[in-house]
Amino acid sequence: MTLTLSLHSDVTGRSQIRRPGGLHSDAGGHGLFQASENGFGGGGTAMLSLDRALPDARIPFGRAGLAKPSANWFSIDVLPDLGIDIGSRHWWRGLAACIALCATTLAFAPGFEPLVVPAAPPLSPAAWEESRAQSISPLAWGGDTGRHMAATDAVQPLADTPERPQIDLTAMLGEGDSLRHALERAGVGGGEASRIAEMTSDIVDPDEIPAGTALAVTLGRRSSKNDARPLQSLAFRARFDMRVNFVRVGNALTMQRMPVAVDSSPLRVEGRVGDSLYASARAAGAPAGAIQTYIRALAPHVPMENIGADDRFDLIVEQDRAATGEVRYGKLLYVGLARGNRATRMIQWDVDGSGGDGQSQWYDAAGVGERRAGFVLPVANARKTSGFGWRLHPLLGYSRMHQGTDYGAAYGTPIRAVTDGIVSFAGWHGGHGNMVQLKHPSGLGTGYAHMSRIAVAPGSRVAQGQVIGYVGSTGLSTGPHLHFEVYRGGVAVNPSGVSFESRSILEGAQLAAFRAKLGSILAMQPQRMQVAAR
Repeated sequence: MTLTLSLHSDVTGRSQIRRPGGLHSDAGGHGLFQASENGFGGGGTAMLSLDRALPDARIPFGRAGLAKPSANWFSIDVLPDLGIDIGSRHWWRGLAACIALCATTLAFAPGFEPLVVPAAPPLSPAAWEESRAQSISPLAWGGDTGRHMAATDAVQPLADTPERPQIDLTAMLGEGDSLRHALERAGVGGGEASRIAEMTSDIVDPDEIPAGTALAVTLGRRSSKNDARPLQSLAFRARFDMRVNFVRVGNALTMQRMPVAVDSSPLRVEGRVGDSLYASARAAGAPAGAIQTYIRALAPHVPMENIGADDRFDLIVEQDRAATGEVRYGKLLYVGLARGNRATRMIQWDVDGSGGDGQSQWYDAAGVGERRAGFVLPVANARKTSGFGWRLHPLLGYSRMHQGTDYGAAYGTPIRAVTDGIVSFAGWHGGHGNMVQLKHPSGLGTGYAHMSRIAVAPGSRVAQGQVIGYVGSTGLSTGPHLHFEVYRGGVAVNPSGVSFESRSILEGAQLAAFRAKLGSILAMQPQRMQVAAR
């Protein structure tokens, strides 16, 4: 569509807009455009004429009858308004022209393929660290390169850098660490570190120095940067009761022992149970580890639900207090609980009567040990293949009494004792092959047959769950399995009808020694701490 507008002024000063077909503006201001009289300055208003842009060749408006086509080629309406006279001949001509222009644009449009340029060679590790040190990166990453900004031409490198005459630092002995390695990491030479470890061994095994021990190290001046700094002094706590100082005198290191006074009086904590036994004991000053041991020792003798708020707990713990203020707690020595007129008093005692750190249990004042339940199966993850009773023997071919229970398991599977006992027999036992028999309290006994290998000796004491042999197929056996027997008074009984629960009871000389130890512990004068429970 072609729009022809004429803007001219007349003597009335009105702006008039014309298009083919006549003037469409009047004095009332109803024209398409109307300017104020002050908008163009004195005199008449100007008139914009689009139809006179080409005075000799006016392009028709595009509507039939509005403008008479000229014989000139300028009169051809190449781009009509496609929103008018849809379907007419000049509309189709305009659509064709539009499609042609779009096709021409697409035909001469440049491609969008990526430009192939040579890739930059990868940076070496050193060059990468240099570039990363100068890059802009988040502060959260931190300055982990350890490099400064690149130097400019105004910077002159130093021929040599001065060193501090002395370095004071503190090293820490890590978990599983050694004294020598900790000193070497701190900058001490290997020879001096080995020498210090050797000198320390006169006081304590260097491997027994606890983790977390602080080493105060002072390194002196060195003659060359290629050498390790000489150790001037070293101080650390070699033992809880001993501190050592190493000082250089001339060219040699001397060790000075500085004993630390230690009070080894045990700690006794008493109090009312209140709402919580653990919370009350902690509030009274008992260490957390000792309270946990106290509860575990008490549980087999006194059910926790039977302990009331007015009951009173009593425990004694090994304690070392150094003159420098450190405190170290040891084993729980005594467990006591008062419930009205009933009192429970227990100490730890080894089953061999030594009172050491062997296979120990907590015994009450009457010499009765812990109640222990046995394993349901002497072989873990085994399947029951044959039960107790009469059956047809798979090898002998006739029926006979099967005096135990068979458990199928892989060859070499560990066999464990179902409860504490003493090995009464271990060796070859006819059709049972390799067999182990255990003697238990209350006239009970157990047997384990067809073993591939025996792991205990006759007369030895075994604990509940201890490995006594391995599954095999010795004797009259058709394949690897365990034949398990239970005896009561020397007679085989059905294993499924026996509950393996035992209590160790001290008698005779052991009971006398036990009571003597209990009396000595209670006669101690420990540091007492009491608190009223909430």
